[in-house]
Amino acid sequence: MFWLMVGAAGVALSSAEPEGKPSADADGRPLAGMRSRWASAVNIEAPLPEYPRPQMVRPGWASLNGQWDYTILPADHEMPRQWDGKIVVPFCIESQLSGVRQFVGAASRLWYRRTFEAPETSEVSRLLLHFGAVDWDATVFVNGLEVGQHKGGYDPFAFDITGALKPGVTQELVVSVWDPTDEGEQPRGKQVREPKGIWYTSVTGIWQPVWLEAVPVASIASVLPVADVDAGIVRVTVSERGPGEAGRARVVARDGDKEVGRAEGAVGEAIAIPVPDAKLWSPDSPHLYDLDVALLRDGEVVDSVKSYFAMRKIGRGKDADGFERLLLNGKPLFQFGPLDQGWWPDGLYTAPTDEALRYDIEITKKIGCNMIRKHVKVEPARWHHHCDRLGILVWQDMPSGFRSAEGKIQHVRPEAKEDWARPEESAKQFEAELREVVQDFQFFPSIIMWVPFNEGWGQYETARVAKQVKGWDPSRLGNAVSGWTDRGAGDVIDVHQYPGPGMVPPESAPGRAVVLGEFGGLGLPVKDHLWWDKRNWGYQNMEGKDDLLARYEKMFRNLVPLIGRGLAAAVYTQTTDVEGEVNGYLTYDRAVLKLDAPDLARTHAPLYGPVPKVAWLTPSAELAPQPWRYTFEKPADGWQRPKFDDSGWREGQAPFRGGEHPFIGKNADWEKPAIWLRRGFDVAEPPKGLGMTFYSVQDADVYLNGELLLQLKEHRGKRHYDDVNLSEKAGLLRKGENVIAVRGSRPKPPRGIDVGLYGF
Repeated sequence: MFWLMVGAAGVALSSAEPEGKPSADADGRPLAGMRSRWASAVNIEAPLPEYPRPQMVRPGWASLNGQWDYTILPADHEMPRQWDGKIVVPFCIESQLSGVRQFVGAASRLWYRRTFEAPETSEVSRLLLHFGAVDWDATVFVNGLEVGQHKGGYDPFAFDITGALKPGVTQELVVSVWDPTDEGEQPRGKQVREPKGIWYTSVTGIWQPVWLEAVPVASIASVLPVADVDAGIVRVTVSERGPGEAGRARVVARDGDKEVGRAEGAVGEAIAIPVPDAKLWSPDSPHLYDLDVALLRDGEVVDSVKSYFAMRKIGRGKDADGFERLLLNGKPLFQFGPLDQGWWPDGLYTAPTDEALRYDIEITKKIGCNMIRKHVKVEPARWHHHCDRLGILVWQDMPSGFRSAEGKIQHVRPEAKEDWARPEESAKQFEAELREVVQDFQFFPSIIMWVPFNEGWGQYETARVAKQVKGWDPSRLGNAVSGWTDRGAGDVIDVHQYPGPGMVPPESAPGRAVVLGEFGGLGLPVKDHLWWDKRNWGYQNMEGKDDLLARYEKMFRNLVPLIGRGLAAAVYTQTTDVEGEVNGYLTYDRAVLKLDAPDLARTHAPLYGPVPKVAWLTPSAELAPQPWRYTFEKPADGWQRPKFDDSGWREGQAPFRGGEHPFIGKNADWEKPAIWLRRGFDVAEPPKGLGMTFYSVQDADVYLNGELLLQLKEHRGKRHYDDVNLSEKAGLLRKGENVIAVRGSRPKPPRGIDVGLYGF
């Protein structure tokens, strides 16, 4: 247990660690169900004991994690006097590690209670109560007095509880939480009342650490370093908490034991510190500098904290071929990594231990990734600190919130012309929480992109929201909406393509980088490591490890040429299985890495190599209609060969479409069940690599100079064109005249076909 003590210069805390106890529920029974190997290391009296805020460290703090009383009552019930049992904080009540595993819902309210020992405060000391995150609407009482309220499930908050403390007695802390889960419009990510598919178990209540911090009356509230690599300086803004006029701050930058630079300036203003010969931060070299920050009054130090920063520059710009690229420290860097949901079988939103929290990042680095897209969830500060230290780029999503008046999911379909007319109060709350997330986490240099919307989920006023986020943090890139419904805003155009890969032509989004925000989703259920025996699914299910590796390697062979076409980043789905979704590199319990790490790293390595030089041989019709000859009547044998006489066929322009289809344009009408197409093109010098981009809603056979190039069975075109690397058949190309021929077949509309070839 931690004890608080008052010193002459203010409040300080010391600690005595409790002896470890085995992980168990409130009655001492072992927790049941799927668990990660770290669950057994959880000490229910003091779980997650590490300092929760590594970006601003003080020695005077005390963890309140551990066993609390809890009860669930009707939402309008007054403060309880009796309690149902014990709950382990900071694990949400629906999780195994909470010791409860119970759903709450919108009709009820979850109450917590515990006691703690507090010091005698003085005129020069205050006591702050911190919450890492509480989902969703929290009211906090100390000794029966309300000390604050907070709405928001993902951002940290704190209250000064000094005025509510009683001298000489044990203090009582009570927390009331209401969370409507998917019955409300608040940001909630993938939580639902009835989990299935890509929607997971609800998370209610305290799910990040709770802790006390002793501070002087005038204290440092935040530290925000912003690197200016070009100028060779870091600008540090220090904010202050407490009464009186703003003081001054002294900031000292260190590289290990060596002082790099120091400066002094007014609180609330950016203080510039020179960093000569800066060591730039990158995934290959994640160098961090230390900061010593002091708050001054009349030249005297009244508060101090330790922090850190990185010298790195994020940007977007053209490469030598004119494509928009994502830049790190002024140079193009292809970014690749997994979609990371951040769920755990035992703790749900909360990793069992800090080692577990770090493990997923370490594995991501080990398999050859340089980026993580943190998907509709915000992790605790320690996760981001691990990313800073280990060297991983982070795309940070805002958790989605969406519900119609009828209680159904409200999202903007890909073909929709207008965004959701979000109710004013709902929009106000979303933006308030979004702003808190940006402001609270912009400290961490690993975060390089903000993503306010995903796949139209709750998407509204896209351009305005994207501009607003950029205004809050102009030092980073903005991805206005990942997937589905692009509105022309932000630094990137982000498409989702399952299984993919695929992309949009860079010419369709001038001034923005083209990224593949989700693809893959190759599913493999692993026996004895499943959340459910049934109900498991992937975007494409594999038959075993060998099948998965072969399909995975082929997918990445298809991805590499797209970099030469202008693709700037790609996100594979996903880091781990989550409940019934088995698309992960890892099983949900993290016990099995489905493919060997060396095989994955080898497969990913070409993504960071020389960029392929791409030249169109015969373009698709994505940007402009393309001429073909075609017929609906079965032609004579040899129709796919170069010398075949197609002069009697019709002339028309791709794309060919029959019936309504929102994702492919229409020039020539495909009016019968089968279609045959031919097109000639000249090649000056056959390339070594051959790629094909295509759109297909049917069976299709594609021939090059009379030889079968690709065969598709029941292919279902998505929102964007697919790409395939056919370099093993590049030898079919001839110097001079070549012919591509296609047969498409689909009994009923909708139908669609378009094909283009490129060399690299």
